[in-house]
Amino acid sequence: MGSAPYPAGEWKGKGRGGLQELGCMPWKVSKQKGGGGEVVVGPSLTPPAIYHEKQRRELCALHALNNVFQDGTAFSRDTLQEIYQRLSPSTMVTPHKKSMLGNGNYDVNVIMAALQTRGFEAVWWDKRRDVGSIELSNVEGFILNVPSNLRWGPLRLPLKRQHWIGVREVGGVYYNLDSKLRNPQPIGNPDELRKFLRQQLRGKNCELLLVVSEEVEAHQTWRSDG
Repeated sequence: MGSAPYPAGEWKGKGRGGLQELGCMPWKVSKQKGGGGEVVVGPSLTPPAIYHEKQRRELCALHALNNVFQDGTAFSRDTLQEIYQRLSPSTMVTPHKKSMLGNGNYDVNVIMAALQTRGFEAVWWDKRRDVGSIELSNVEGFILNVPSNLRWGPLRLPLKRQHWIGVREVGGVYYNLDSKLRNPQPIGNPDELRKFLRQQLRGKNCELLLVVSEEVEAHQTWRSDG
């Protein structure tokens, strides 16, 4: 369940489509124990290590969380399932009866509760506001909820479901860490990140969560417009 492709026009002079067409060098990949993800190392002389967890079952919420925290042991399927089971319908923003067997497809309630166990909060972004008012330096990362095509093996089905993807900065560059991507997709600098977020939020049924510390949320310092 991948995210909407980044518009080719935003990548000036870098071609269209995937990483190779963007002019990126091949990525060096090594396994990291824990969440089943990979540590991806870029081609520069002092490359940042990027943790990128790949899609398994319907665990995109788990992958998005671990990718934002750049830690395959930050959360586990068992942790999210335990959170899901202790949440009562009265505490849920959008009550549901999914994930009874622990196969994933967790909603925003589970993500919010999981973040709180690590001293973080999820700020649900009001799409009527421009992302230019986000104080990026006070945001740990971003989690997007986007519609995506269902697949049955190699077949793409004419159905859509919602999919969670993580976005964050590593080594001065923002990356799309969608678990459906083969490798992290570089977005670029803060201006390019804002273009990316604006493009995503123009899509139907797309939502954005800001991952911030409890202190940042308490003082509302994720806003640059006060």
